[in-house]
Amino acid sequence: MNAKTACQLHYQTIPVTPFQQNCSIVWCDATREAAVIDPGGDLPRIEAALQEQGLDFRQIWLTHCHIDHAGGTAELARRHDVPIIGPHPGDQFWIDGLAEQARMFGLPPAEAFVPTRWLHDGDTVQVGHCELAVRHCPGHTPGHVVFHSAEAKRAFVGDVLFAGSIGRSDFPGGNHEQLVASIRERLWPMGNDTIFIPGHGPESSFGRERRSNPFVRDGV
Repeated sequence: MNAKTACQLHYQTIPVTPFQQNCSIVWCDATREAAVIDPGGDLPRIEAALQEQGLDFRQIWLTHCHIDHAGGTAELARRHDVPIIGPHPGDQFWIDGLAEQARMFGLPPAEAFVPTRWLHDGDTVQVGHCELAVRHCPGHTPGHVVFHSAEAKRAFVGDVLFAGSIGRSDFPGGNHEQLVASIRERLWPMGNDTIFIPGHGPESSFGRERRSNPFVRDGV
């Protein structure tokens, strides 16, 4: 028997909220254990997808706590009695302000919550046999983290990087220079062939963005 069972990571991305935020369900093929990344809202759609895939929902993982990424977190955790993992403590003030964020954007009421576990750079998270590395990537928000599966060559990057663009840095706690440094110093080393799932819009690869992204391409 192998000491470590090979991981086959699968995922399904579900755009939620009027902001069309990419909520991702990730799961281990062997165990069918699943985590939901960034349940911003539209919980019945997320729950239907979990049921359709026959998954054992175990955890919520958060990249950051803007309303479109975290608005449904407290309710989903309570409904299914699952832990909330992440983000980094730098986003505490965004969690505290979730109810106000919901009112500001005319979204359904959202509740603040206390993460079961805060995340820090270099941590890992695990679902079934699949382990993903955690990188702290501030700049869009102070506590933003990214989840990376080296085996699957996939990274779930929230609002740090998009196909052809980068995250906004004009919200409270944002910092453009810090955001660019996070991308170049913490995302690029994951490899040009790594496919990333952004918080909005289509997937891309780090190699493609290094070649063509006007904000962070090599040589800029």
